[in-house]
Amino acid sequence: MAILKRIEQHVAMPGDDETLRTKKTATIPLLLAGALLTTVNAVTYFSQGMTSAGRIYIGWILFVLLAVVLIWFFPRFWLPVIYAVIVGVMITALGVSFYSGGFQSGVEATFWMMLGPISAALVAGVRGSIMVIILYVVVVFTAVYLEPFARSVAPELSLNIRMQLATGNMLMMGLFAFAAVLYLMREVERYRQRADDLLLNILPGSIASRLKESPETIADGYSEVSVLFADIVDFTTLSSGADPVEIVNLLNDIFSSFDDLAAKHGLEKIKTIGDAYMVAAGIPEPRPDHAEAITEFALDMLDVVENYAGFHGEPIRLRVGINTGPVVAGVIGRQKFIYDLWGDAVNVASRMESNGLTNQIQVTEAVKEKLSGRYQFQEREPIYIKGKGMMVTYLLES
Repeated sequence: MAILKRIEQHVAMPGDDETLRTKKTATIPLLLAGALLTTVNAVTYFSQGMTSAGRIYIGWILFVLLAVVLIWFFPRFWLPVIYAVIVGVMITALGVSFYSGGFQSGVEATFWMMLGPISAALVAGVRGSIMVIILYVVVVFTAVYLEPFARSVAPELSLNIRMQLATGNMLMMGLFAFAAVLYLMREVERYRQRADDLLLNILPGSIASRLKESPETIADGYSEVSVLFADIVDFTTLSSGADPVEIVNLLNDIFSSFDDLAAKHGLEKIKTIGDAYMVAAGIPEPRPDHAEAITEFALDMLDVVENYAGFHGEPIRLRVGINTGPVVAGVIGRQKFIYDLWGDAVNVASRMESNGLTNQIQVTEAVKEKLSGRYQFQEREPIYIKGKGMMVTYLLES
């Protein structure tokens, strides 16, 4: 709503998180609604000759209006003002209850005492509400102690008037409690959604669901997956002398572009390692065109890096390596876990990149066979691959 938006813009401070902004925004309409209902009660008490209780309500109304003004013009004092309101509502309820006959006759006023601990819990949480809860206990026992005296000072009200006061106060308390529960449910849902979004930024959706249902080790075997490693050539030299923040920002820009490409081609980003980028196709959901999808991604990568330059105007260049084969994919560990891949196919893909050529996509024979007839390749002289010996590899031409 436009009114709530305007209130938020006026009372929220720079640096306030979303939760605090919501609390501050809700404060003013809630205080004004409470003042309006209290006005109705004050008029009722005055009409019945209960001037002491009516004056207490008038004083409370003025105090609430002052609190609204203070919050509006001095939003940095929001928390102490709210604490003052919380204490004031319990003291007001105690006074009105006393002058309207105590618990037996003025039970409608005692409903307002409960606003103290409820409001404190919503505003300040458990730690911040401990003193308010202690005060609430003191107020309740004080009301019990004053009960015999309260009966002697309050005039007798008709049943209709008692019902009118009780109905209004119960409605207000019920609506406030409903709003509080609704707010808490919304906050829980918002934080749950944030946690889910964060988890989905780390893990594939199906893996995240499994991990939430059963926090055991997840390891799945796949008979055929395509894995790609890409590395920025001579990035250490390119970034020599540059500001560390600028280095991180450049990597973030480049890798964010790769993330967009991965989403476009339906690939699963695995991780970044320094200035290297790892992605896979065919996991966690198998797909028959995994080799083609990751090849198209690789070609797009080479196009994208042409839009970036080093800190001294040097072009950004890549080495890209791709391999296809069986892998094990899963999540291990209990802290800072990631979705990762293991297997000979992963190691060979990494070797394809590290032994590759600048701005070239080097692939194994397994990849070439999967893409035969759809792409053109140039065969290289056999090269030594650590752990594998001499291997024939291919450069993707088009």
